[in-house]
Amino acid sequence: MPEGPSIVILKEAVASLHLEGKQIRAVTGNSKIDQQALSGQTVLSFRSWGKHFLICFKTCTLRIHFLLFGSYRINERKPSPVRLSLQFANDELNFYACSIKLFDQPVDEIYDWSVDIMAEEWDVKKALEKLKKQPHMLSCDALLDQDLFAGSGNIIKNEVLFRIRTHPLSTLGGLPNDKLAEMVREVRNYAFDFLRWKKEFTLKKHWLAHTKRTCPRCQIPFTKMHTGRTNRRSFFCNNCQVLYT
Repeated sequence: MPEGPSIVILKEAVASLHLEGKQIRAVTGNSKIDQQALSGQTVLSFRSWGKHFLICFKTCTLRIHFLLFGSYRINERKPSPVRLSLQFANDELNFYACSIKLFDQPVDEIYDWSVDIMAEEWDVKKALEKLKKQPHMLSCDALLDQDLFAGSGNIIKNEVLFRIRTHPLSTLGGLPNDKLAEMVREVRNYAFDFLRWKKEFTLKKHWLAHTKRTCPRCQIPFTKMHTGRTNRRSFFCNNCQVLYT
């Protein structure tokens, strides 16, 4: 599943086509949305919120969520069936194996930008307040909760918890205040590191915990466990990552 930084890369790639202010000439694909409602629409902007890629119009918003196996092509096509194809005068955007939804509202009426870890509007204070209100939530769940950290996924979860030396089964109420603050700070820091490394095609080379077998700090085996309410894979060191309860 693409995480927030990967959606930012898509947004920047589409923005480079200068399609803002351009009209959609044709819409095809096997998506169940009202495709005719998009034909003839003029694009106001392309945005991202967490793991959502957004195409914004004056009175409606198109949301693309890539789920686990979604993909896209710009000005080219895959042999597999297209979920949604948007054709402009000289360009086309093609989306595959993803969730497509059309909202009959402008984008700012739908999304809270202050919870997006990549957004300029990201609000540290609000994030800390929300974390403190859920003392029984596990740290591994908090870092995957899109209402807390929109854009954070399993890679970011594992790498941030390793950075801040925190066990994934630690409860938020067990974390000292300075550790909570460090979590919030490092989620955003790692997201922008992720973005830079992804653009350099070096992301996996920088993983310290995600999918790894040995702790680079302690030189002992990592524990691999499916944790939390989402049962996602966690990779952690029982020696240097403290279990706070």
